[in-house]
Amino acid sequence: MHGITNPALSVEAVSHSYAARRALDNVTFTVAPATFAVLLGLNGAGKSTLFSLITRLYGTQHGHIRIFDHDVERASGAALRILGVVFQSRTLDLDLSVMQNLTYHAALHGIGKREARERSKEVLARIALADRAHDKIRNLSGGQMRRVEIARALLHRPRLLVLDEPSVGLDIKSRADILSHVRRLIAEEGVGVLWATHLIDEVADDDQVIVLHQGRILADGLVSRVVADCGAADIRDAFTRLTGAAASEAA
Repeated sequence: MHGITNPALSVEAVSHSYAARRALDNVTFTVAPATFAVLLGLNGAGKSTLFSLITRLYGTQHGHIRIFDHDVERASGAALRILGVVFQSRTLDLDLSVMQNLTYHAALHGIGKREARERSKEVLARIALADRAHDKIRNLSGGQMRRVEIARALLHRPRLLVLDEPSVGLDIKSRADILSHVRRLIAEEGVGVLWATHLIDEVADDDQVIVLHQGRILADGLVSRVVADCGAADIRDAFTRLTGAAASEAA
């Protein structure tokens, strides 16, 4: 019952418009702690708008968003302190080392220098990049950069991690590695995860899947339930039946 009464993320009747265009229309769903939830939708579905609301880049126009019961509008400090974010666009400083990027970010969270270095070593070991700590970011591969961004998002030990199209532009092995790292976090740390993607093959059979299409939630539940409710053969077929469109293959 704990996951139901105190979700990692609660999105309740959220709508958002850009002038006359409605990007989100009465969006409601929850993500339980220690759950991998996939926000699945085509480009333009509203995924990035929703992430901007969760992370307070935009103010909420209608509805409520709560992170472990902290309203992101009324208690934004408490909410954001337990939220880790990986944005679609790269946000690392290419001319700083991996360790410098991490310790700078830690300082923004009020983490002292010594603890910042210890936490940075810990998260780099977890994502198998301890040997690259003193390399400049620009000398890393795209997949390694993404792993550093995930490490950075974990420095303040969040209870909810949200990732907006984190595998865009990566090769198949790098995508698989990052998915594996994030899924391990759930098993080892109990972190709740919201993973936004348009790639159907990033959805596993035991994930929660939230299908977002043209700003509306068309399905939400365990993959097996969504597939069964649609009378579909698999999640790809279910997505096509729900939206009338095909989700993307692996890049």
